[in-house]
Amino acid sequence: MRVAPEERDDAESFDFPDPPESIPAWARNEAKKWHGLRDFDIEVQAETHCPYQVEIRYVDLPRSVWGLHVVRHGRARLCVNNALPPLWRRFTLFHELYHLLSHTEGEHFWRQTFQPLSKFESEADLFAWAAVWPEWCEDIAEEG
Repeated sequence: MRVAPEERDDAESFDFPDPPESIPAWARNEAKKWHGLRDFDIEVQAETHCPYQVEIRYVDLPRSVWGLHVVRHGRARLCVNNALPPLWRRFTLFHELYHLLSHTEGEHFWRQTFQPLSKFESEADLFAWAAVWPEWCEDIAEEG
């Protein structure tokens, strides 16, 4: 049986990162067009930026996996751990979306560039932070 994320009491077991001290201009600029979009609109917009039919799915994943994306036969699926709280599900969605749109050559190619994978993960995180920043600020204001 699938349990809705809001009903799960184990979301605290995730290690949530602090926001970056600053978000680079490139990330803010790229993220602007994604602000406030819901899943269907994200799928539609993503399809205008890549050659794939894009689908977002919220699925049960191990605690250590926040999300992943799979590309096969002209389709891309962005999978997000449904145990994450809503803001972190969005963060993960945008993180995976950035990989899909910007890191198109795959992990094997990136290993051949001699760039550490952490660089690509960091880029995806910065984009995700920029994309959820308005929501993050709203949540912080509500808590205060």
